[in-house]
Amino acid sequence: MNIKRASKPRRDKRIGSGLALAYLLVLGGLALAGPSGLLAWNENGALLEKRQAEIEELTATRDELANRVALLDPRKADPDLTSELLRRNLNVVHPDEIVVELDQ
Repeated sequence: MNIKRASKPRRDKRIGSGLALAYLLVLGGLALAGPSGLLAWNENGALLEKRQAEIEELTATRDELANRVALLDPRKADPDLTSELLRRNLNVVHPDEIVVELDQ
């Protein structure tokens, strides 16, 4: 009868140790391959660099457009830009002018 009582705590101890080991293995797997694990860090770094390049490109485009808007301010419009836009968009050309298009 003492043998049965002695084996039950050992079995409970083994089950507890097995569950603890399984829990630690799952945590280790998530630390390696989880959404914020070591393998995801490389992907996130590459994605961050790509997004920063996009931000720089969009910032340059925004600055260029802001400059054009400032030049077209109705209170003090730039005559050269206004003339260029009129000629390009409305096909307004004087009869004595010659239009030479340059490929850029």
